[in-house]
Amino acid sequence: MRTRATTVLLAPLLVVALGACTQAKSAGGSAITVDASDDACTMSTSTTTTGDREFRITNTGTKVTEFYVLTEDGMVVSEVENLTPGMTRSLHVTLKRPGAYKGNCKPGMVGDGIDAALAVTGDTITTDTDPKLEAAAGEYQAWVSAQADELLIRTAEFVAAVKAKDVAQAKSLYAVARAPWERIEPVAESFGDLDPAIDGREDVIAEGLEFTGFHRLEKDLWVDGLQADSDAIADRLLADVTTIVEKSKAADLDGLKIANGAKELLDEMATGKITGEEDRYSHTDLHDFAANWEGSKKGMEVLKPILTDRNQDLVADYNQAATTLDGLIAAQREGEGYRLYTDVPQAEIKALSDALTAVGEQVGRVGAALATQ
Repeated sequence: MRTRATTVLLAPLLVVALGACTQAKSAGGSAITVDASDDACTMSTSTTTTGDREFRITNTGTKVTEFYVLTEDGMVVSEVENLTPGMTRSLHVTLKRPGAYKGNCKPGMVGDGIDAALAVTGDTITTDTDPKLEAAAGEYQAWVSAQADELLIRTAEFVAAVKAKDVAQAKSLYAVARAPWERIEPVAESFGDLDPAIDGREDVIAEGLEFTGFHRLEKDLWVDGLQADSDAIADRLLADVTTIVEKSKAADLDGLKIANGAKELLDEMATGKITGEEDRYSHTDLHDFAANWEGSKKGMEVLKPILTDRNQDLVADYNQAATTLDGLIAAQREGEGYRLYTDVPQAEIKALSDALTAVGEQVGRVGAALATQ
């Protein structure tokens, strides 16, 4: 779960249109409503059953907020980010196992957030009810595993360059090492404190966390120079990535998790990359932006056979919006990589933002399509 500072967006991105509200029930069928204020996280029920569930979250506070569905031990089942005041968003989740869960609202998108208990009863769900969804989950898991392997290889190369004090080589490997992380970020960041340790920005210090990982080394390489503890930071990064790789390969994925992950990556692009704050020292944000987009597209790719059966108009609308965003990202390529973000004119950033909004609107419809049997 990433710790973030409050973000000011360049445009009102990724707002998902919702249908008429229905009264929430304690078990399957209707949405569990969530009132996310500045000092409370109030769900319409504290009990539900296993299966596909919709959480309809309304930000009634004054701060941008996030909402998470967590297991008892803090693992992220799914999340929705960047809920501005007054916004309502739906999050569709498959609760596969009975047990103690919790909703978590995070006003200001910082801190531990506010918990609301949720007891889940019923039978354990071992497979998707739709064989095509099960096949999609298997295909996506294999892709995640391959990306995880690449993440470990590229991070080891980056760490070796840092420890060899080869600053030029380390700089050239920084964005390359981060790309597979950015592609599978929704899976990787679901494992608690490992995410801020690997990918936390300097803002985590305000939350009482140590500034480590990729962005600490980014600052050393581009701003402060390698420090006395840079080798230790590099060693910890490699150790943390090794752990994340093992966990990511064993992640329990399903159709709704893939759909939510595709949307989370677009939210990540909107809240960190399009603003230029993610790689604030190296300005290599477009590399991350493109990798997030590749990960989101992969999720949609494996789900398209199911979506084509259930909502052909959604697929057509998505394909049109995705083609536009593909072209705008391709236009930012420079050599084997991408332009520095500081070199991108505001008009082109605005075009990327608008295209991202259009794609997000379509991907935001996928959860409901998959949850409708």
